[in-house]
Amino acid sequence: MTGPETPRTSTAIDAIADDFLARSCAADPVFSTLTGVRGNDHALTDYSPDAIAERSDLAREALRALAAATPVDDVDRVTVATMTDQLGRGLAVDDAGLRVGEVNVIESPLQAMRDVFDLMGTDSDEDRSVLLSRVRAIPECVESIVAGLRARVGHGEPVARRQVELVAAQSGEAVDAIWTNVATALAGSSTFAEDFDRARPAAAEAFDRLREVLTTEVLPHAVERDGVGRDRYRLHSAEFVGTDLDPDESYAWGLDHLQSIVAEQETLAEQIAPGAGVAGALAALDDDPRYQMTDRDAFVAWMQDLSDRATSGLAGTHFDIPDGLTALECRLAPSAVGIIYYTMPSEDLTRPGRMWWSVPPEQTVFHTWQETTTVFHEGVPGHHLQLGQAMISPELNRWRKLASFTSGHGEGWALYAERLMDELGWLTDIGDRMGMLDSQRLRAARVVVDIGVHCGLTAPDSVGGGIWDADKAWRFLCDAVAMDRNVLRFELNRYLGWPGQAPSYALGQRVWERTRDDYLRANPDRTLRDFHSRALRLGGVSLDVLPSGVAGTTD
Repeated sequence: MTGPETPRTSTAIDAIADDFLARSCAADPVFSTLTGVRGNDHALTDYSPDAIAERSDLAREALRALAAATPVDDVDRVTVATMTDQLGRGLAVDDAGLRVGEVNVIESPLQAMRDVFDLMGTDSDEDRSVLLSRVRAIPECVESIVAGLRARVGHGEPVARRQVELVAAQSGEAVDAIWTNVATALAGSSTFAEDFDRARPAAAEAFDRLREVLTTEVLPHAVERDGVGRDRYRLHSAEFVGTDLDPDESYAWGLDHLQSIVAEQETLAEQIAPGAGVAGALAALDDDPRYQMTDRDAFVAWMQDLSDRATSGLAGTHFDIPDGLTALECRLAPSAVGIIYYTMPSEDLTRPGRMWWSVPPEQTVFHTWQETTTVFHEGVPGHHLQLGQAMISPELNRWRKLASFTSGHGEGWALYAERLMDELGWLTDIGDRMGMLDSQRLRAARVVVDIGVHCGLTAPDSVGGGIWDADKAWRFLCDAVAMDRNVLRFELNRYLGWPGQAPSYALGQRVWERTRDDYLRANPDRTLRDFHSRALRLGGVSLDVLPSGVAGTTD
């Protein structure tokens, strides 16, 4: 374990970055809560076209200021390169009108507004007062979402029917998910009970209104096709991955990468269930009582124990783990969409990093062989170590600590961490190793499905050939992934509605592995621990910046 270090002297470029962060948090309170910046938790974000345009203007102002400033050291140079890349790619999406009226099953205004309540404190009267203020803000926030939807219908790119229907259904369930947090707050005090009871009808009515607008105003103008087309896909992909990719090359690589993972699984399958193939081996693991749990709380406790053991076991060997990052909480999420996700600690570390398990109501059995690698992905050495390391770095400005994230870099690291744990000997159990390969296989399949559907490429003969569509993607995923089918259905809907995000994991992992190999080859006297320390000290950077940032050659 390592302790605190002496802070670096702030520069003019740090001031630009931190000013942008402060103004962005004030303009987007949900983002503020997600990043752990305090002072805006009483409010909700305005998703109207005018508010979105104002947030775009903040990015343009920051870019102009960075272009006029002079870096004084390597940290500044990485800041300028990273902010220029990330803000520029985000503005390309904004300028195409794709931020207004977003509708998808996982990352659009409804989910942002609903899920932010999961991160709010509920222990004190002050916490409960802030929570109440945010609940009271729901109707106004919903009206801003409606304004965005109407603008999208009138002037923007069409939205997919599938996503509209799914989000309309989520709107009907949102108030119950939020009230899980309210119930937790009231368990500690009844002082605010009447105030929350008065606020609930208005919140429920707002969500009903959102569902009505989606079904009566947006749905009639929605399109049947799920794919967004190559031009739009390039914009989304560049923002998520953090570099410009050739869809055709990435698609071909995804197919080859998937096949190499299948070959690894086939070798293991012969040891697990000889002659049964991969599917038979996965079924055997599912049926094995050693890997089964039926109690949700016991499963969370299992996750917590494994996370704690990984943190203590990796510290001082292949990683430098600061003392402030040894605490990671595993929790059940109030939502029930079927994913595990990580939320970073607050800036002052009073809110710890958390790994959330969102359990679908249909799921009654949990298979540890599948989720061992997920704990490493979300916890240590995955997201918790990566994001937490940036959080407490003495070198980085607040924007670099809290807000510099691209999926290709962040999720690529987490997927790199999964494979790395096998290389470091943490997956000696054959079931756990098959689970890691199944996770890697899913991420490779995502590359194929996401690019294939959205760019209209040719599907493999195994699913009927021709142009990719949702039905072929479902058959492909069912053949490729041993995931609970309810969860897998959500996964597919996510890919269809969030173009470019899903492939960023495997494509980012590819860059991480290349960067590591290049660094160790160029520095034969350095160790894997040296590489990890150097790379993690950068915080979140785009994949365009990562190799030069690690090498110390950023212009």
